[in-house]
Amino acid sequence: MGKIGALSGIAALSLVLGACTMTTQMGDGPEKTRTFLTSPPAPIPAWSIAIHGGAGVIERKDLTPEQDKAYRAALAEAIEIGADILRKGGDGIDAVEATAQYLEDNPLFNAGRGAAIDASGKATLDAAIMVGPGLKAGAVAGMLTTRHPISAARAVMEKTPHVFLIGDGADQFAREQGLEQVPNTFFLTARRWQILEEVLTEQKMPIPPKPPGLNNDGPVRSGPNAAKSGEARFGTIGIVVRDSKGVLVAGTSTGGLTGKKWGRVGDVPVIGAGTYATPSCAVSGTGTGEYFIRLGVARAICDKAAEAGISLQEAADTVMKKDLTALGGDGGVIVVNARGQTVASMNTPGMYRAQMSAVSPARVAIYADEN
Repeated sequence: MGKIGALSGIAALSLVLGACTMTTQMGDGPEKTRTFLTSPPAPIPAWSIAIHGGAGVIERKDLTPEQDKAYRAALAEAIEIGADILRKGGDGIDAVEATAQYLEDNPLFNAGRGAAIDASGKATLDAAIMVGPGLKAGAVAGMLTTRHPISAARAVMEKTPHVFLIGDGADQFAREQGLEQVPNTFFLTARRWQILEEVLTEQKMPIPPKPPGLNNDGPVRSGPNAAKSGEARFGTIGIVVRDSKGVLVAGTSTGGLTGKKWGRVGDVPVIGAGTYATPSCAVSGTGTGEYFIRLGVARAICDKAAEAGISLQEAADTVMKKDLTALGGDGGVIVVNARGQTVASMNTPGMYRAQMSAVSPARVAIYADEN
């Protein structure tokens, strides 16, 4: 092979594997240029999506095969809703909203229908959405009658100069935007009422009158001691997306804590705590909201991921398994970066979750030891 052919071969191999060069000089001798072959960065998928349906004390012994199957099927169906929008070139915010609406309507999860019930016997709903470019965000808390709080949060972001609306004002705004309204009993289910009774009994608090005709739950966890299992404390649904335009979006929705009082609000609608997005990182969290708020979990992960030499998984694990654990908090997160990489991290036995991209099929998991 001639010199030109040999050089062409090295150049071609360098294009495939990636290469770096270094020029050295030994004593007074001529300079020599050496080429070192390196692995190229992973290709950026056209789009990526990850979802979660809550984290907590979720162990194999707690779910029957039928219940395990039901959760996995719901997660698979939910992520496909978002993926279908993304593979057609749709906007990430549309994918987040549509996926969240499905999960808000599914009584398996603590958001919308099937939300946790407060001490007065009502479901009070929180949600937030954030788009990386421009750090645009919208959030709502304490909603009582708006069927899809995630849509209300989006409307706040897109149609007002504000970021955060609460209570009656949030529902009034949603009505003015034409968002579907329902009676509060629409959100209540028999399973969630059972958990409410257990929690209030444990706390020696009065149990409110049970509304007639509560919604059917479907194949869900049953039996006593749901409060002690952690189901009363954990919930929340969330989605993070990188769309084909490279835009990152995060959205989260929840009914909060079972038996909550005094208008308690957790981390979900607090921008930077349970929901956050920048042009390079988006996070949705689930767990004990008071600790997520104190630590600013979602933003802390994005800040850590921006540090040189820190992988996305390392950033999430450092905040969740070191910082949050040291503070006494627990929960889980899903994260996506500008390269479309998605990761999950938790310091709990499980988190309902799924990941998918243009180059990888849906992967659904429940327990912490599942890859």
